[in-house]
Amino acid sequence: MKSANLQKTLGSAVTCSGIGLHSGLPVSMTLHPAEADSGIVFCRTDVGTEASIINARYHLVTDTMLGTTLENAQGVRISTIEHLMSAFWGMGIDNALVTINGPEIPIMDGSAEPFAFLIECAGVVEQKAPRRILKIDAPITVRDGDSWVKAVPHEGFILDINIDFDHHLIANQHAHYDFSPHSTKSQTSFKQIISRARTFGFSSDVEKLKKAGLARGGSLDNAIVVGENSILNEGGLRFEDEFVRHKALDCLGDFFLAGMRIEGHITTSRPGHGVNNKFLKALFAQRGSWHSEPPAQIISLSRMPMSASVAQASRA
Repeated sequence: MKSANLQKTLGSAVTCSGIGLHSGLPVSMTLHPAEADSGIVFCRTDVGTEASIINARYHLVTDTMLGTTLENAQGVRISTIEHLMSAFWGMGIDNALVTINGPEIPIMDGSAEPFAFLIECAGVVEQKAPRRILKIDAPITVRDGDSWVKAVPHEGFILDINIDFDHHLIANQHAHYDFSPHSTKSQTSFKQIISRARTFGFSSDVEKLKKAGLARGGSLDNAIVVGENSILNEGGLRFEDEFVRHKALDCLGDFFLAGMRIEGHITTSRPGHGVNNKFLKALFAQRGSWHSEPPAQIISLSRMPMSASVAQASRA
């Protein structure tokens, strides 16, 4: 039985291919094991090795328009990372190297389930290092227009989420997810409850998005498309509340850019990638509102020469 107190990585490398949701470009991606305290690191194999490393950290987020984009000091970007980050969080992975030959993570079916499956295929291995936890010590609230995120101390992790869309097929939805390992109620299963929820958009927005250079790879195969009076996908929704489940999926991926797992009770209304990132920036700026156990010393691969393992993986 694996310990929740130890860091974990992949048992072996595993590869997939697909297209980027917004770029429409074909990409190949491999998830590799990584050393303890590495965190999640992206490596763009289509650019020079000195500029290829991008750490999955909140302060490197440069764009939150319909997805989360990271950019390193050399201007190299990786976008639409939130579903993969959510899968790493949900499947218990703390350290991984992601090599990819393009600027955007493949959208797959629009959910995190394909990534969770890849992680299961690779296996999960314990490492001889304690897992670092970011513990909320004092209440903190961040607002961005009508959107807000609030965190309060809690032993474990709870996510309460509310969404509100001006469309009768979505309207207002609320969900409560308790991921606390000691929960006296039914503990939320990321794989069963969250991972299969797909991203979504509105048919009325498709042409506007494509003219803006977005959603070039979008289709009914990788997103829920909401029409005026019906869901346009064959088979409809996977869950009656698939919309709020997917927003929770996004939140989990965005919050994992803290570089640690958060312990606390987070409540959010009308969440989005923008307010999620503003929450992390505000949280880290208020040092008295949190602490890490044990103290965090995350390795920053973008500020040190690439190790032999990273260099070898980038050439694969």
